[in-house]
Amino acid sequence: MRKRLALKYVAGGLFGASLSGLVVGSTAFAAEADPVTTLGHATNLLWVVIGASLVVFMQAGFALVETGFTQKKNAAHVMSSNFAIFGLGFVGFLFVGFPLAFGGFDTSIYFGDGGAALNAEPLLGSGNWAFLWQGWGHLGNSATPAMLAIFLYMAAFMDTVATIPTGSMAERWKWKSFAIWGLFCGAFYYPIFAAWTWGGGWLSKTWDTMSLGAGYVDFAGSGVVHAVGGVAALAGAIVLGPRIGKFGPDGRPRAIPGHNIPMALLGALILLFGWFGFNAASTFAATDIQFATVAANTAIAAAVGAVVAMYYITFKTGKPDPGMMVNGMLAGLVAITAPCAFVAPWAAAVIGLIAAILVIEAVFFIERRGIDDPVGAIAVHGGAGLFGVLSVGIFANGQYGAGWNGAVDGAGNPIKVEGIIQGKFGQFGAQLLGAVVICTVIFGFAYAFFTIQNKFTKGGIRTPEDQEIQGVDIPEMGVLAYND
Repeated sequence: MRKRLALKYVAGGLFGASLSGLVVGSTAFAAEADPVTTLGHATNLLWVVIGASLVVFMQAGFALVETGFTQKKNAAHVMSSNFAIFGLGFVGFLFVGFPLAFGGFDTSIYFGDGGAALNAEPLLGSGNWAFLWQGWGHLGNSATPAMLAIFLYMAAFMDTVATIPTGSMAERWKWKSFAIWGLFCGAFYYPIFAAWTWGGGWLSKTWDTMSLGAGYVDFAGSGVVHAVGGVAALAGAIVLGPRIGKFGPDGRPRAIPGHNIPMALLGALILLFGWFGFNAASTFAATDIQFATVAANTAIAAAVGAVVAMYYITFKTGKPDPGMMVNGMLAGLVAITAPCAFVAPWAAAVIGLIAAILVIEAVFFIERRGIDDPVGAIAVHGGAGLFGVLSVGIFANGQYGAGWNGAVDGAGNPIKVEGIIQGKFGQFGAQLLGAVVICTVIFGFAYAFFTIQNKFTKGGIRTPEDQEIQGVDIPEMGVLAYND
């Protein structure tokens, strides 16, 4: 019979008599022969839960950024949508989305015998051409702590996708229509591309089927999370149309100032803090010390993005627009999210620099197309997200990630994640394919959803004109954010 670790609280610390296994309450973390390995797996589990907590806390950052950048008369509505999206998306992901995306995910690779796969069989497709998975083991008595930790982490990522359109569609989106989006995103929209990539689906296997590098690689979600959310934000903004007064009779955009810029700046700093859980904890293992490189690259891209945006917008307009500084930093964070584990620090700086300039130009470009995005979500998450996806294929140096997606060459040797700077073009091909799929198929799913919803919802998904002019806080929420 294997020995287990009995945990005791002693003088505020946690001590055990043995390191050969772990028991918390009545749930056992199965032991391996090597006690150090067992402790490592338990530490990895803690690392993932801490990372998930940081990502969940990012929702506070999104709420503050979006509310600060919008008008006072809609603040309760915008803040409430950021609050409610967590529960709505979570419920859809719990009962439907997680099995579809990660039903074939084997947690034992990170947590040893304490992990388990939900189900090895695809629901749609087979082999290298799996499209959706199945497996509801996370809801039953057989659910392991490791399985539930992965669920929690992935649910936090899903929540980021779901909340991105709340920015681009703010101040004119009916609450009941928003609520349906939250459920749909968690249950179906996010899981589709997640299944094709992180879930082991067909895009991750293009190293074998199409000889494209190590297949689609996205360390923490520039594409799987941010670009997927960004194209949904674009689709929703197109279907809704611009806010009243955003464009003049000549079609030129007008500024509609946010009501609380300090609030938005604070939100951006909270997002920066949570992003270390978003990126660094995506190693899924504290024993994988590459997390230190990931964290440093994340900070580098954020800092460079903020500074370059400050100087670039000053060059264009004469003033260091605080909103553009925020979007520059967020663009750097979004862009580094996919390549953060695979690039050198100099490349992280370059990625942050390019992302900052890209997001500012994208904001103006989107406005010139007659699309109204109150917070710049399309440019930040869509534009910088797609750039981050491609950055893997450009800047990856081959120092980390060999064998990613199970990629091996004809001799059975692990394929490195190497980009154009290493003279390799296959990885860029895989990333480009992923970006094209996001911009066509995934955008198409989102556009179809909002179009159908708009058609079959009485009065459409947009608030009536008189309510929009008055402010949607009272008509939609029944309360004012500010009683004065």
